[in-house]
Amino acid sequence: MNHATPRVANPLRTFTQLLSSTRRGARLARLLAVAELRSWGVSRDLVEHAELVVAELAANAVLHGRVPGRCFRLTLALDPAAGRLRVEVSDARGDLRPTDTTPDPLSTGGRGLTLVAALADHWDCVPYPSTGKTVRADLVDAVA
Repeated sequence: MNHATPRVANPLRTFTQLLSSTRRGARLARLLAVAELRSWGVSRDLVEHAELVVAELAANAVLHGRVPGRCFRLTLALDPAAGRLRVEVSDARGDLRPTDTTPDPLSTGGRGLTLVAALADHWDCVPYPSTGKTVRADLVDAVA
């Protein structure tokens, strides 16, 4: 007698990678995220938005969250049924938390989180055990 195995429709997909806290590590985070999302069959729009969000959060982890000898962590979690992607970047500097402030119009930097806020449906920062932080951004696929 054959028994059918119940199939779970669209299971949650996750990807996690530790990366060096260097410019090369930040670049690799972006490239790995794009490759993984494409392999999951995510829409082009969501891949493009996620690419920009990962690039910004990884760059911030390297520039502002770096502790010598410590890596940063990239995590992607996709819920295909809801069309929702969570991007998380964790670093070792919990004492330096991002703020959602309007950048100085004359400054050459400080606009990255404004970009993240524009692309993500929600973003926040939470403690990451034991002394770090995780910046999370949720993106919803308009095609889903």
